[in-house]
Amino acid sequence: MTEHHVPPNETVVPLLHCVSAEETLAFWRALGFTVTYEQTRPYLYLAFRWSGFDLHYGGAPAGVDPSTESTGGCLVMVDAVAPYHATFSEAMRRAYGRVLGKGQPRITRYRPGASRFTLIDPSGNSIVFIQRDEPMELEYGGSKRLTGLTKVLDNARILREFKDDDRAAFRALNSGLRRHGAAAPAVEQALALAALIELSVALAEPERVPEWGDRLRALPLTAAEREQVTLGVADPALLTPWLPEADA
Repeated sequence: MTEHHVPPNETVVPLLHCVSAEETLAFWRALGFTVTYEQTRPYLYLAFRWSGFDLHYGGAPAGVDPSTESTGGCLVMVDAVAPYHATFSEAMRRAYGRVLGKGQPRITRYRPGASRFTLIDPSGNSIVFIQRDEPMELEYGGSKRLTGLTKVLDNARILREFKDDDRAAFRALNSGLRRHGAAAPAVEQALALAALIELSVALAEPERVPEWGDRLRALPLTAAEREQVTLGVADPALLTPWLPEADA
């Protein structure tokens, strides 16, 4: 009987659907990826490489709608996600003059301490960068051990960072703050208000930002709590007009 030995040296390359070759090439080139193969006829096939991984694309089936963002995707496991997010954000600033945070393509926000973020390409594929030692006990529907506004904040975090659903996170925070805000500690109220400010801007609905901001300004926060709230958003500059001075 012959024994077969399979060496553990496989390389898996994601093969994603491509709706527009021109837009896909422009996007990944803007982010610093090298095009290792480019063909549009007689069939479409594109290959990209960056750092130590590859992304390949084939033609999308008829009827694929990129706007649904259900085209496909892949996971990229890394030691630390923050440097990747910073590198891609800076590349977007150079190429587009801003970080693409809405529409397609875009990059999801990165909150300090988060363990993942997502790049959405022009075809609606999600390339998710995940920290290798991400805690296995993460509860993707919100922790059952939490209550009140603490639970609302945790659930909103899950909706934003793991389900990429800013609208659902906004609704959860808005409703949760009305129900539980009065009984919650000032720092939890501040975290909820800061998140609502950030989400209002992300959703291009800034009408209520002054209201959230005035409530945030009125809360008594210590220096440590102020820092905690600042670190709770991806862009602390959004809170600059509203954060109160720390108590002595």
